[in-house]
Amino acid sequence: MKRRLILHFPREAVHQPITYRLAVDFDIAAKILKAQIAPNQSGTMVVELSGDIDELAAAETWLESQGLSLNRAPAQISIDAQLCVDCGLCSSVCPSGALALHQPAWQLQFDAQRCLVCEQCIPSCPLDAIALVLAPPVKSKP
Repeated sequence: MKRRLILHFPREAVHQPITYRLAVDFDIAAKILKAQIAPNQSGTMVVELSGDIDELAAAETWLESQGLSLNRAPAQISIDAQLCVDCGLCSSVCPSGALALHQPAWQLQFDAQRCLVCEQCIPSCPLDAIALVLAPPVKSKP
């Protein structure tokens, strides 16, 4: 199972080997998608965690116990209509049917409501017309 999280590091936690501990202690693979962390300052990291569902839950609890705050990172698939040639390769790997070629024009149609954001379509596109777009974190009002 995969989960995308936005980790907010307080100043005291930026020196901790977070991704190493996730791998060693919880058998969680951490793919860093974006990070802005500087020594002796607070920081933010968008990470995709992969592993067993129970281990992911335990890892999230552990992250919070280390002083990090967690936000789920909403994401969506984006298709660049300028690059897409409607070849249909992406529709052949889409498990939810969100990507499909429709007759008679054989044009690719994307149903975002059905999309699971599993990202299987991204590497299947020979023209790199499909991308993952992460929504920016919502700022809470003071």
